[in-house]
Amino acid sequence: MLPCMDASPSFTLRARTALLPSGWANDVVLQVERGRIVDVRPADDRAERGRAVGILLPAPANLHSHSFQRAMAGLSERRSPGAVDSFWSWRDLMFRFLDRLGPEEVEAIAALAFMEMLEAGWACVAEFHYLHHAPGGTPYDDPAEMMSRIAAAAERTGIGLTLLPVHYRFGGLDRRGLGPGQIRFGTDSEGFARLVSAAQAVVRDLPEDSVLGVAPHSLRAVSAEGLKDLLSLGIAPVHMHLAETVGEVEEVVAATGARPIGWLLEQAPVGPDWCLVHCTQALPEETLALAATGAVIGLCPLTEANLGDGIFDAVRLAAADGRFGLGSDSCIRISLAEEMRMLETSQRLRDRSRAALATASRSTGRRLWEEAARGGAQAAGRHSGALAPGLWADLVVLDDEHPDLAGLEGDTILDSFAMAGGCGMVADLWSAGRHVVTGGRHVRREAILRTYRAVAGRMRAAL
Repeated sequence: MLPCMDASPSFTLRARTALLPSGWANDVVLQVERGRIVDVRPADDRAERGRAVGILLPAPANLHSHSFQRAMAGLSERRSPGAVDSFWSWRDLMFRFLDRLGPEEVEAIAALAFMEMLEAGWACVAEFHYLHHAPGGTPYDDPAEMMSRIAAAAERTGIGLTLLPVHYRFGGLDRRGLGPGQIRFGTDSEGFARLVSAAQAVVRDLPEDSVLGVAPHSLRAVSAEGLKDLLSLGIAPVHMHLAETVGEVEEVVAATGARPIGWLLEQAPVGPDWCLVHCTQALPEETLALAATGAVIGLCPLTEANLGDGIFDAVRLAAADGRFGLGSDSCIRISLAEEMRMLETSQRLRDRSRAALATASRSTGRRLWEEAARGGAQAAGRHSGALAPGLWADLVVLDDEHPDLAGLEGDTILDSFAMAGGCGMVADLWSAGRHVVTGGRHVRREAILRTYRAVAGRMRAAL
């Protein structure tokens, strides 16, 4: 029997301190009904009722995840014989790994990854899902088989889900066919439309806070006409990998005469309902053009560092009032704090600076947290990202007795989380009112771990 999980209940919290849209406030009462925040106010008196918590924050959304890659974490760090290792050599290894993953394995891995995201402080995940077919590319009898497994993992863990079925048509801009490692991802425009229809049925059976978006994988994998077909479905949010590697930029330039960011902005109606992931190869003028669209730039600093992709110029984007959020991507390490830290420290290393993303009114940690919350919610198409009435109750409580938080107030709390902390600082988390983390641990942690361990050995043998 799995431990029970409250389903969007009504409850009241009384926080010692809370980060509100207007800034920090002490002795705050927050009321939740049916999974949504209905009231945030100063406590009337010391006897006012409500569960006492310490540091209350809006929980961000993880805006980019390939959860199945969690099972590869730490297993791809050997040098390939006679080659310089890169994103492309890692991708070949990932393709070999795929052949060992069936529906049972995908569900078990996703449940582990989603549990770890919740324990890290994320309340929602935008799952960029492209593992559609059986090994060899044979479609499952139910086209939604693999998406249903992602949905089952989300329900089991209680995480909010933005499901992003991925359109993946070609192996490159020359329109070559998909290779053996990619064949499980393949969709033509008609097949993708059927997949989206199946995904709509999956999402209808999930909790009310679930969202369906779409994801053209990349300019390498989707043609101009395929992108138009996808956009004609009228579904948002739209997520897309863009300008991640030097090789990708070179391929797009050779095929189109334009760089990836410029080509996309010319060909597609990119706007606030888009999330463009990575953009590590953006030129300064391209970064400014991205900021002007209102789209969210999906940054995954731990994965981008691990794959040697490069460093996105978040300082330039933020100075132009551009939006960004954070994702765990390959899930090599699932940690909201470490994604924040890698983003900030990479900017410092590149520019030989300190407090790169801080402003005159907001410290480094506060800027990172608020942008992650705001940008993540926008990218996920989720009504969350702040402690305000009408929004989903995506709430995280930090442990104010943690050694690195004890005695801290205001922005310094988030500076310590981002620059010195980690998952051990998260005490409690609610996703749309579902209380899924308590005492720093997911309420179904042991059952999820048992299931994962049962399948881990045979999966990892593939490497």
